Amino acid sequence: MNTLILNKSDKLEIAARILENGGLVVSPTETVYGLCANALNEKAVESIFWAKGRPSDNPLIVHIASLDMLRDLVLEIPDDANKLINTFWPGPLTLIFKAKKDIIPNKTRANLDTVAIRFPANPIMLELIKISGLPLAAPSANTSGKPSPTNINRVIEDLSGKVDCIIDGGNSKIGIESTIIDVSDKRIKLLRPGFITLKMLEDTLKKTVYAPKNHFPIAPGMKYKHYAPNANLIIVDADSTQKVINRMHELIKEDMLENRKIGVLVVDEMLDFFENIPSLSLGSLQLLEDIASNLFEKLRQLDDLKLEKVYTIYLHDIGLAESIMNRLLKACNNQIIRLEDKK
Repeated sequence: MNTLILNKSDKLEIAARILENGGLVVSPTETVYGLCANALNEKAVESIFWAKGRPSDNPLIVHIASLDMLRDLVLEIPDDANKLINTFWPGPLTLIFKAKKDIIPNKTRANLDTVAIRFPANPIMLELIKISGLPLAAPSANTSGKPSPTNINRVIEDLSGKVDCIIDGGNSKIGIESTIIDVSDKRIKLLRPGFITLKMLEDTLKKTVYAPKNHFPIAPGMKYKHYAPNANLIIVDADSTQKVINRMHELIKEDMLENRKIGVLVVDEMLDFFENIPSLSLGSLQLLEDIASNLFEKLRQLDDLKLEKVYTIYLHDIGLAESIMNRLLKACNNQIIRLEDKK
């Protein structure tokens, strides 16, 4: 398959026609790039799973560009959902509703009776939905399990020749996927943290939002290993930055005795302590928004360096730091070395 590359100044009618005919289009969003297909066309949705190598029991997020589209797809819009919609849409928030199962194919819902819906803020994605007139199923535009793409070059690495069209919209602003909230039941649940934090949600709803540690996977990113670079990524944790640095140096010395290619993924404030070691910075601890925006691209750059093992840090702050750590813990498959650990 020849993949057409469009830039943001090109007419989106070309991409819209591809979607109408059951094809695949990669579009930028404010979070990460999305792999789009007509959410109501089961065969088109199947193509998403093929292109990504994604397990078919992993539900997809459906992207819309109007509240009329939402009403067409869900059985009801609870009061709490309306409060969140009025505050955060368009934006990086996905809401899970009871689905109109006669409208939304099983493949899109992964055979569940719910559907995940997002109203994105990116103007290219919104225009694409409006021109096509279609709700778009759009998971991240990457090979399943790899870090989500935040620029077109990473999309091309993974999906060139597997999709009909890729739209270049520059770098994603937010850089981590949307917050996911289940509003399909009376008890509101946070299923995936994101740029919109738990506190922001609770301040809006004026109630506690349940954040279960273990639950049945009804939203993307809840069941399978995600975001992993090829290198073995390990978090080093301690009660002070200096202790983390010292522990990393001890571990690196041990690894170098075995001739392993080792690196670190840290923050600006730590870079000077690793001058002779391949190192990447996520950004400054004072700018968590930048760390979130940089995270997936930095994980991709670890692969560019062809490292075997990489040590990184744990962010103990709340809010956006929790969302960043949600991705980083998945990327390292929950491998953490704490100061008291021997290895």
